[in-house]
Amino acid sequence: MKLAVIGSINMDQVVTSERIPGKGETLKGSALNYVSGGKGANQAVAMARLGADVTMFGCVGNDDNGRKLLDSLNKDGVNTSSVKVIDGIPTGLAIITVAENDNTIIVVGGANNMVDAEYFNSIKESLKDFDAVVLQHEIPLDTVHMAVSFCFENNVPVVLNPAPAAKVPQEIIDKVTYITPNEHEAKIIFGDLDVNELLKAYPEKLIITQGSRGVSTCLESGEVITVPARKSNVVDTTGAGDTLNGAFSARIAAGDSIKEALEYANIAAGLSVEKFGAQGGMPTAEEVENARRN
Repeated sequence: MKLAVIGSINMDQVVTSERIPGKGETLKGSALNYVSGGKGANQAVAMARLGADVTMFGCVGNDDNGRKLLDSLNKDGVNTSSVKVIDGIPTGLAIITVAENDNTIIVVGGANNMVDAEYFNSIKESLKDFDAVVLQHEIPLDTVHMAVSFCFENNVPVVLNPAPAAKVPQEIIDKVTYITPNEHEAKIIFGDLDVNELLKAYPEKLIITQGSRGVSTCLESGEVITVPARKSNVVDTTGAGDTLNGAFSARIAAGDSIKEALEYANIAAGLSVEKFGAQGGMPTAEEVENARRN
């Protein structure tokens, strides 16, 4: 299975606190860590650790953060030969507060904003060689939509994780193979509709993640299913959604049914929250298999 990710590459600045601060409030943090992140890079790492052949497409700045992030991706087995290094623009940064088994995140795009039409046109022909292309919303949306349309025209399956939340044109929804919003993102894209009826309108295309309640989709038969979340000893939820998306994409590309892929992905996501950092907790295929047996 040969997978491409077109997306963000960020350095995560993670502050650990006893709780999430309120507006105008100052709290003492207990720790500050710099860890590899970005939704695109996270999903690429999740897939690579599960055994997929993954190529990352994106941009970093010509700075220490960019070099560290590329080195980290390479160590996890992600091909970074198509990542462009940009002079004069810093590598993307995410400021994350972790507390109360949850997190808040602010992203500063930096070099991720240079994953533009010019960059996409320079790499698009190579996408024809992949079994699937995985996309998110931390690069310019125009580029995301160009990539979806190009892949659709060339019969390359696409998994779109529409996060951070943004409107998705109906034309793009129709062209993607799978779209994987959480509940909040689904409301922004589709409106405040009944979840079951919404899922039935897009069988085996729309997948809605629901945190601790699991993930739901509709089968071709018309049956709406919810795959329950794995019970976990939560340390850090950062990257759980990216782990689920990466694991789902890897298993779909490997030939699993949508139900099988979601069951596998939920286990991987459940394991990921038991360690610190978006990529730090992402499991290997062996770890997922061990959890499936237990």
